[in-house]
Amino acid sequence: MNTNENIVIFWFRQDLRIIDNPGLSKSLTSDKVLPIYILDDTNSNDCAMGAASRWWLHNSLRELNKNLDNKLSLYKGDPSEILESLSSRFNIKGIFWNRCYEPWRIERDKRIKSKFIEKNIIVETFNSALLWEPWEILKSDNTPYKVFTPYYRKGCLMSEPPREPLSAPNLNTLFEDEENILQLDDLNLLPRIKWYKEMEKHWEPGEKGAHKKLESFLSDGLLGYKEGRNFPSKKNVSQLSAHMHYGEISPNQVWHRAKLKKEIFGIEKDLDHFLSELGWREFSYNLLFHFPELPRENLQKKFDNFPWIENEISFDKWKKGLTGYPIVDAGMRELWQTGYMHNRVRMIVGSFLVKNLLLHWHKGEEWFWDCLIDADLASNSASWQWVAGSGADAAPYFRIFNPILQGKRFDPDGTYIKKFIPELEQLPNKYIFSPWEAPIEVLSEANIELGSDYPEPIVELTKSRDRALEAFSTIRIKA
Repeated sequence: MNTNENIVIFWFRQDLRIIDNPGLSKSLTSDKVLPIYILDDTNSNDCAMGAASRWWLHNSLRELNKNLDNKLSLYKGDPSEILESLSSRFNIKGIFWNRCYEPWRIERDKRIKSKFIEKNIIVETFNSALLWEPWEILKSDNTPYKVFTPYYRKGCLMSEPPREPLSAPNLNTLFEDEENILQLDDLNLLPRIKWYKEMEKHWEPGEKGAHKKLESFLSDGLLGYKEGRNFPSKKNVSQLSAHMHYGEISPNQVWHRAKLKKEIFGIEKDLDHFLSELGWREFSYNLLFHFPELPRENLQKKFDNFPWIENEISFDKWKKGLTGYPIVDAGMRELWQTGYMHNRVRMIVGSFLVKNLLLHWHKGEEWFWDCLIDADLASNSASWQWVAGSGADAAPYFRIFNPILQGKRFDPDGTYIKKFIPELEQLPNKYIFSPWEAPIEVLSEANIELGSDYPEPIVELTKSRDRALEAFSTIRIKA
């Protein structure tokens, strides 16, 4: 290879797409570009990807490689060492990547950037994952926002509007590392037991699948979104979270594509609410950036004294969808079967875990981290702290979702419950939200024996609510 050529590395990370990829587009102005992906289980520690995330990543990398005409070179290990080796073998002039915002990645990337700048190798980084950088949206006193509405309405919407998406770049300058023999299967992202076969029926990882999902939502789900998004059996959800986490589609693409729908009659409130959900994603990243302890430490320190209890039996039943509360169990089974859970139901199952069962939000966060295809450190941490009441802009301590009332309100026909709990299919709607209240003869006609075919409730709602309020009152007194 000609040593006078301008050779750069483009390092794919959470930006597994071709279109509107700022770092990739900039790198492609060079003579030769080596596109790489590094599976870094070395620096991630307890933030290593969960099983469902690794399944998604495997499929997303496969699709990306196809789009790159099989020019993607894969590596596994410490990126600093791998980049060192590549830069010496190929006489690299520059290394380009798009920024990530998890604390461990920020620390790693700073070390790598300093190391290669000292070697007179150009290092350029770009924003491909957020509409606004966390350091751009600050209060008038230059401190970070801790409440969502002013963050989004006063901070984001009063700032520079999100940039327009970039068009597809010319990929003619790409080349692969022919000495590297590592193949996708060598990353060992897929488990030995093929439990993911059910998930394959629901998802299409990759850039093409992301755009199909977006267009389907904009056509069939955006109108009526503001109210419909609360009903788990309706189509008013985008289901873009995993695609956006892996960067198969950018928030800029979603933002501007959605705004093209503003001419539809009656869409204004739905569009505004959908864009504000993109704003909530930004807010989560804003919190993680300014408060890097978010995944493990309570933002409200008074919660350090909260009297959580230990009960592995209850936790196990919650995980398996065997709590005896159908809307909770349906959500947990949806998670297990599909790697996803409707957002309203996430709030219900989260509230049940931390308030009715008084189990630490860490336990829920860790289970979601392993099971969710859209497991995202910022969103997962911020959302669990919101439910627990320990985070920024958190739900009030006395807000305890009643799973019976939530089911009746948001799944009135029991459609969602029956989909994931087929053993309750024949139970009349009158009892679908609280099977234990059904007379023996009704249960018998529905072929249900409580405690055998479907569990009895593991806690009594009124008593568990009173217990939660008493626990919350102790930290208020201590605070």
